Amino acid sequence: MANSNPKLFNSKTLKFSVLLLLAVLSSLAPSPALSKSRRPITDTEIRQKKNECYADIESGLWGWQCKSSMIAKENCVLRCLSPPCYELVYESDPLEEGEKDFIRSQEYKYCMHRLSLGESLDGVKGSFDY
Repeated sequence: MANSNPKLFNSKTLKFSVLLLLAVLSSLAPSPALSKSRRPITDTEIRQKKNECYADIESGLWGWQCKSSMIAKENCVLRCLSPPCYELVYESDPLEEGEKDFIRSQEYKYCMHRLSLGESLDGVKGSFDY
């Protein structure tokens, strides 16, 4: 027995096709987060976001481990501020108690700058080695 209501079948097929087409087109559209902003992140914006990260950590949002020491908090703030840059610069060797690492600090800031412009992070690691 063939489909007794061809109009209903065509209507369902059409709806499915439209939804499928919309899904495919939306997956091809560039993400606003990945598109170039043409404006680098400012020191003021970084400072504001960093303060928001400190507040989130103090509130417990990042868990007790981020409040266990000053250096743990600083590593968590850097991760909160920019997860991709933290992963690139610090994840394999997090900051340690008393450490002042000017080179990695510059790499991290450069990474954030490149991200804000939508640029590749290739070459960020090691770009400030002297």
